[in-house]
Order: sequence, then structure tokens, then C-alpha cells
Amino acid sequence: MDADEFRRSVEESMAVELERLGSSKLLVALTDAELTEEMVLRTAANSERAAVDTFEAWVDGADHDDARAAFTDCRDEEREHYDRVAALLEGEHEVDTADGGPMHDRLRSLETDTARLGGLVGRSLVGERTHLQVVSFFVNEGDERRADVFRELRTETAAQGDRALEVLEELSDSEEEWDRARTAAEEVIDVAYESYAQSLDDLGLDPKPIC
Repeated sequence: MDADEFRRSVEESMAVELERLGSSKLLVALTDAELTEEMVLRTAANSERAAVDTFEAWVDGADHDDARAAFTDCRDEEREHYDRVAALLEGEHEVDTADGGPMHDRLRSLETDTARLGGLVGRSLVGERTHLQVVSFFVNEGDERRADVFRELRTETAAQGDRALEVLEELSDSEEEWDRARTAAEEVIDVAYESYAQSLDDLGLDPKPIC
């Protein structure tokens, strides 16, 4: 397997979950139906801060130099993402730590570099869809300045997944390692989807698209 096959296999196996995570209901679930500009921004800021903590733990536990470098760059970029989102808020927004919910719990449970790289690919696929919904939200609000910020964050989040795939290709020398990474990617997406579906269910909404 190579990086392209890996991405394709994950996207195909998790197609339903990724499609539903890419729906306009995503922000409803993430904000508990409080779709205000402030709540959307605070939710996004907390998510970026949670990623800083996740990648910080991975840096400390990395076994391979290339993986450690990738995790370090992701940590630093997510810290910058947090600062950029927080700057869009009215008033101050300070978060020392953020748990990030079930998806970050799953990411933090991964113990090997290979699994973490796979998890990073899964998180990137989820993050791309989340950022796209935030872009759409601010476009609908007529706020192109904020929409542009999240367009940039979406591009950078996608690039994190690409970087993870590059390192994964360097480190994985057996099908077993590729399988371990794929399992991690799929589990991260599945946990994100289950959290999304449960949030909608609690609000009395169906996560399935209306056909």
C-alpha cells in the first residue's frame, strides 16, 4: 500500500460517515443548536486548543524523528490556529486546556507513531469538513473576512493529513503497519461521527440526510 491507496481506502470505507459529517447539521451538533457567531468561534477555538494538547502529547511520546517533527509542526500550527480564531472573538478568550471531546480522547489513546499518523489522517478528513461548514456559516452571515480565515485553516488542516501520509509511507514497511494506521484513521472518524450523531439525537434530530 502507498499513501494514495491509504487515503482512498479510508475515504471509501468511511464514505457514509464523512458525507454526514460534511452536512450543514454539523455545526448544529457542535454548538448544541446555538448557532451564533460567538458560539461558532468559541467552539472552533476550543477545538484548535484541544489539538495543541493532543499533538504536544504525541511529540513527547514519539519514537521516530520524522514522526516527532511532523507532530511538532502540527502542534505549532494548531497553536497558531487557536490564536487566529481567538483573535476573531469579541473580548478575551483564554483556554489553558480543552479536552476536545470523544475524537481527541481517541487520538490521545493511540500509542504508536504509525497509529498516530493514521489518526492524524482521520482527524484531517474530519477537520476539513468542519472548517468547510464554518466557512459556509460566515459566508451566509455575509462575513467574508472570517470566512477567509477558515478557508486558510481548512487548507492547512488538509496539508497536515498530507504530511502524515508522507511520513506514514516512510515508516510503514509492512501491511500490518498500514492496517494499524488505517484502523486508527477509521476509528477516529467513527468516533467523531458517533459523537455528532448522538448530539443530534439529543436535540431530536436525525443525522441521516433527507432523501
